[in-house]
Amino acid sequence: MSNQTDVRLDDAPGLRTEREATPGSAGRGSRSLRPPEPEADSYYGLPVLNSTPWSDHDIAGYLFLGGLAGASSTLAAAAELTGRPALARAAKVAALGAVGGSLYVLIHDLGKPSRFLNMLRVFKVTSPMSVGTWILTAYGPQAGLAALTGVTGRFPRLGRAATVGAGLTGPALATYTAALICDTAVPAWHDGFREMPFLFAGSAAASAGGLGMLAAPVAQAAPARRAALLGAALECAAAVRMERRMGLTAEPLRRSRLLRAGQALSVAGALLGQGLGARSRVAAVAAGAALLAGSVCTRFGIFHAGTASACDPRYTVEPQRRRLAKSRAERDLS
Repeated sequence: MSNQTDVRLDDAPGLRTEREATPGSAGRGSRSLRPPEPEADSYYGLPVLNSTPWSDHDIAGYLFLGGLAGASSTLAAAAELTGRPALARAAKVAALGAVGGSLYVLIHDLGKPSRFLNMLRVFKVTSPMSVGTWILTAYGPQAGLAALTGVTGRFPRLGRAATVGAGLTGPALATYTAALICDTAVPAWHDGFREMPFLFAGSAAASAGGLGMLAAPVAQAAPARRAALLGAALECAAAVRMERRMGLTAEPLRRSRLLRAGQALSVAGALLGQGLGARSRVAAVAAGAALLAGSVCTRFGIFHAGTASACDPRYTVEPQRRRLAKSRAERDLS
């Protein structure tokens, strides 16, 4: 009877037995069962995570437009306070157009406007979606009032107050989307939570600076050129640090052609704008177009890299195994 039991245990799939000497066994040994070492990444190689239900055109577009709107309002406030009316007016109009577009694609992804309004019923500080909804609600009217007074020239004091208010709210609008996507189980987003807000802030500043160079005269575009240069530098530095720190889960980011193209366009546009763009209107337009295209590529590249990491079970399973092995080693040492 015992022999039959031993055969069944030996033949059972997934079970492994080893003969170990035990006290009192007189060298004969006894059989002990040990759990098998994991060999597959997931069941039949299927993804561990469900694919994100977000549309790339809607959500990746929202990431870009929200960053452009917030950074443009901050640039408009700086231009307003330093006596550059043409740059301030162009940035105000750009901010209003971008926030209107971001609101449209967000509602389009939600399916109906009532779902956006329902999110205003509560304020949950631990939910990036809830906080972002209120940031967008507080920012939108100020950006609209700033643009309206800037174009018409009416109520200048009210317009300046709205411009400063939108400028102060702009950085939160430009970066909260980083917290939004990092607060998910998607490996390439979740593991980059430390650097992603800085990457988004840099990309937003570069895009706003590029639009400012496109729309404003060269003589008034100095703040836009500086914003583009600082933004491109911050974006690239954050991306490099994030990819080095994340390790395996950064593979989809490193392989993203869109992300590499976005960084190259941002750096090229910033350098061109700071150099020839300070003297030539043609160079300023080319630099601004490159910066805007670079920001679009960066946001879409991050979005697609995240969805790719969710579809491959390696990026979910292997980091978990490493964390488990590390915790076991720490327990053994203690």
